Amino acid sequence: MILITGGAGYIGAHVNKLLNNSGYETIVLDNLSKGHKSAVKWGDFVNADLSDSEKVREIFQDNDIEAVMHFAAFSSVAESVEEPEKYFKNNYENTLNLLKIMKEFRVRKFIFSSTAALYGIPKSIPINEDSELKPINPYGESKLMVENLLKDESDFGGLKYVSLRYFNAAGADLDCEIGEGHDPESHLIPLVLDAALGRRDSISIFGDDYSTPDGTCIRDYIHVNDLADAHLKALQYLEEPFNDSNIFNLGNGNGFSVKEVVDTCKKVTGIDFDVKIEERRPGDPDILIADSKKAEEILGWKPQVTELEDIVESAWNWHKKIHV
Repeated sequence: MILITGGAGYIGAHVNKLLNNSGYETIVLDNLSKGHKSAVKWGDFVNADLSDSEKVREIFQDNDIEAVMHFAAFSSVAESVEEPEKYFKNNYENTLNLLKIMKEFRVRKFIFSSTAALYGIPKSIPINEDSELKPINPYGESKLMVENLLKDESDFGGLKYVSLRYFNAAGADLDCEIGEGHDPESHLIPLVLDAALGRRDSISIFGDDYSTPDGTCIRDYIHVNDLADAHLKALQYLEEPFNDSNIFNLGNGNGFSVKEVVDTCKKVTGIDFDVKIEERRPGDPDILIADSKKAEEILGWKPQVTELEDIVESAWNWHKKIHV
């Protein structure tokens, strides 16, 4: 049995589907503050918060948990700057609580949903796992604190973990059973698709004077199904008794600018909409692109949905299903 914390959220739900389709049994723990109960179509569901030690302990008492996949976290950079204590409490303290209970029940395998925000503003591109860790916001700091905790627990406490540092998760389930929906929405592609559907008056591009070919920020978009596949492969990696704890970047290896994303959304949807150029946001690096060779070599993982048009099309199919 695999425990998936935050499994009603965007990435967790896609991982839950893949695990069940691959023969694993799952329990999803989610407090539904950000996730959607409707996304938990597979496995069992427990509505609880990770700070509720009694409820979390109950899950371990009642089930033979062999591994934990941990997605439960707040992930808005802007909100983390406004409410840092909220992020350290939820992202770090609740993870600490979870790890304590895992230790009580001798559950050793842990897969952590980490982030490229650990790298801050990188000195070189593409970014590999040995690049300097220098987060520039409380969200990234909270994730780095967890990674440091995991290293200590691995070195001294017998934990075996894999930390997966995502770049920009995008797209939706190709079967259109689940997809992306945040409230409020903060991810670029669904925001642009909202503009295409008339759910927003326009889309804003924050800065067009970056050191990139078209002046807008370049990011590495990785399809959510490819992220799910990496989690399955990370679990299989930990199931091998002689494999050590490890950290992997997960990215497409290609960068797409904000303007390219907007233009691709217009092409896929066949709809024009207003685009406004706003001032830069503080702390936005010009370019973030992953070097994911380590995951390819060690996990045998390789992204399958790599074209921006295909990523956007999967998101558009889901967007139409829920909003039209």
